[in-house]
Amino acid sequence: MIMLLANTAPADPGRADLRRRAIEAWLPMALRLGRRYAGRGENIDDLQQVATVGLIKAVDRFDTEYGEDFVGFAVPTILGELRRHFRDRAWSVRVPRRVQEMRMAISGANAALSQTLNRLPTVADIARHLGVDEEAVLEGLEGGRAFRATSLSTPVNDEGTVELIDRLAEEDHGYDLVEIQLALGSALDRLSARERRVLILRFWGNQNQARIAEQIGVSQMQVSRILSSALARLRTDLDAEPAARRP
Repeated sequence: MIMLLANTAPADPGRADLRRRAIEAWLPMALRLGRRYAGRGENIDDLQQVATVGLIKAVDRFDTEYGEDFVGFAVPTILGELRRHFRDRAWSVRVPRRVQEMRMAISGANAALSQTLNRLPTVADIARHLGVDEEAVLEGLEGGRAFRATSLSTPVNDEGTVELIDRLAEEDHGYDLVEIQLALGSALDRLSARERRVLILRFWGNQNQARIAEQIGVSQMQVSRILSSALARLRTDLDAEPAARRP
């Protein structure tokens, strides 16, 4: 079938039917190759769809001038399509191409070395096997963490009542403090110069009322009244500030 298709002219009216029949005939092989990559974090249906695309490319590109072994041409084409899928589309976070390729090389080295060493290979083992330095292997292992992200909604306790985001996130009160500081600056500007000075001496200078009274030339009782009046005005202004910002 595939040989007949390869020798049929593109304009031949029967070519489309030959092409369809050739794809259907070799589809089981493509699906089988797709299943080889199951268990690597990708949906099996997606993998078999990618393998089918590789088969279609092999059918369309096969040329008998370069040989008559269709299987020898189709298998590398389909596997190449699957590897490109993992390299280009299966990563949750984009990382440099060299890191992606190193991650795939490490995966293959792990499988080969585990059989020959009868143990899990070390970073040094993998580096020697691939002919690279250990830093490159470590970079590939670190980049491999970006291959599959974990949902923030993933349960992290047996009851399923606590999610990952609950362990990572916490309320930041800094934003509230920024708003308060901005509002406080405006409220202070509306006080008199003497009121601001008394507040500064009391709360920033940490001075008592008697010492403040000596500095500004009033009685301690007057200092107490100035403080009470200034603080009352600040509270009123700060309470009104959020309402003024609401739409």
